Amino acid sequence: MNDVTPSSTPEPPGKPEPSSKPGASGEPAATVRRSRISLIWLIPLVAAVIAAWLGYRTVSQQGSVVTLSFRSADGLTAGQTRVRHKAVELGEVETIRLSDDMSHVMVTVRMRREAEPYLTDNARFWVVRPRISSGSLAGIETLVSGSYIEMDPGGRDGARRIDFTGLEQPPGVRTGEPGRTFAIKAQRIGSLGPGAPVFYRDITVGEVLGYDIGDGTGPVTVQLFIRAPYDAFVREGTHFWNASGLSVQLGNEGVHAEVASLQALLSGGVAFDSPRGEVKAAEAEPGTEFPLYNNYAEAQASGYSTKQAFVTYFESSVRGLARGASVEFFGIQVGTVTEVALELNPATGDARVRVRLEVQPERIMSEDAIKSDNTLDVTRRLLKHGMRAQLQTASYLTGQRVVALDFVPNPQPVDLVMEGDVIVLPNHGGGLDNILVAVNDIAGKLDRLPLDQIGQNLNGALRSASGAMASVQELVKKTDVGLTPTLRRLPEITASLQEAVTKAGRTFGSIDASYGNNSQFQRELERAMTQVGDTARSIRLLADFLDRHPEALVRGRAGLSSVQ
Repeated sequence: MNDVTPSSTPEPPGKPEPSSKPGASGEPAATVRRSRISLIWLIPLVAAVIAAWLGYRTVSQQGSVVTLSFRSADGLTAGQTRVRHKAVELGEVETIRLSDDMSHVMVTVRMRREAEPYLTDNARFWVVRPRISSGSLAGIETLVSGSYIEMDPGGRDGARRIDFTGLEQPPGVRTGEPGRTFAIKAQRIGSLGPGAPVFYRDITVGEVLGYDIGDGTGPVTVQLFIRAPYDAFVREGTHFWNASGLSVQLGNEGVHAEVASLQALLSGGVAFDSPRGEVKAAEAEPGTEFPLYNNYAEAQASGYSTKQAFVTYFESSVRGLARGASVEFFGIQVGTVTEVALELNPATGDARVRVRLEVQPERIMSEDAIKSDNTLDVTRRLLKHGMRAQLQTASYLTGQRVVALDFVPNPQPVDLVMEGDVIVLPNHGGGLDNILVAVNDIAGKLDRLPLDQIGQNLNGALRSASGAMASVQELVKKTDVGLTPTLRRLPEITASLQEAVTKAGRTFGSIDASYGNNSQFQRELERAMTQVGDTARSIRLLADFLDRHPEALVRGRAGLSSVQ
């Protein structure tokens, strides 16, 4: 303990301490300094300010929490999966849970404030993941970066909304993509589906968005999107046809195979073009509906503006004839078959096939000729010259048939008959039918011949001939008996004649020696001897002939030749 001395009594407060000058008493002078804050405390202070700023910025940039409904949460992870639009992040998945009925998943997403104006009923969300569709591979970049949710904001003019049903497939048209949407109608769409390509002269210019079957009884409506500038090629008279897969046709032109592209082979497709005369037509408005034809040929046939309907009735089988078959005139297609229907009259029991045809006069006549001449007058003249409708086989391999308009020889006169505005064409069997009719006609004529009576008459004639032949044979036998002795003596007679000729030759030889070789007597004698020799030879030949054919004495040579 320190001792306290009087000299150490403190001075009263307020009284200044006497200053001492250095060196006055030899003791050091004390210096009083004020305390300062250490710089080390600035680090947590700055960190707190930055954290506050980041917190404020995060809170200020946060938008609403939206709920997305998907069938599956495949590829989604809470706290990692982002929401993007054109590769810019607009939000992050916070939670993923199942719905109350466990039929789908509910995904809550914290959106950023810049996306707030676009959270309307026009917005669409879908999960981008690797998928193969329409013959192409999409979303392949997610194999490395992972799946994410894509947002198509739509417009700002919609009603505000914070709960959405996510799309299972990416939409065909995104907001802001230039182009127009059209509709096509067909009874069947084949392999067409969302994402199928749309072709214009084999160039992909759009895609199929989807289809609607309506009430299930009418045609199917297919929505198409065609990108700009190709949408300007769709005009009021444009024709669309189904270009799906591989088209193989067996007809009178042989085997015809057609495929638009490999993509169309895998996923189907639609093609369109403007026929002649429609190139300068006005552009079609968005949403315009067009019919969908089955193929290119059917679409081209529909491009003719002038059409005339005909109908013909067949009372025989029309197997092989179907809707869409060709109508040909001298082998050139001038129309198509639009209907093949069976008509049965229960009261009379009569049945026939009604075939409706649609002929395009522009295929064979110029526009001036069509305008200057009436179709009815032309048809009346053709019928007068024998034009008839015939069924002909286009391919014996497939049995396909066509309706041919051909002229028949020696036609029966007919009058022009109308069913409303439809012309009724008389028909005539053709092709194989003509052969069958001819065969049936011959068979009918043969069936009507009295073959039994003819056979009986022939049997009677043969019996009479047999009797006559028996009489002839009896006569020949009698003749042979009577002539046999004479015929047996013929060789002796011939030998005697030969001996006489030999003696005469010796005699004439001696005369020749007496009278000379060049005398008149000699020449006449030689002529006489030649005739005698010919006579002897003829007798010998006759004897040989009668020896072989004694019946010649009765029948003669002509009768003998007819028997042989």
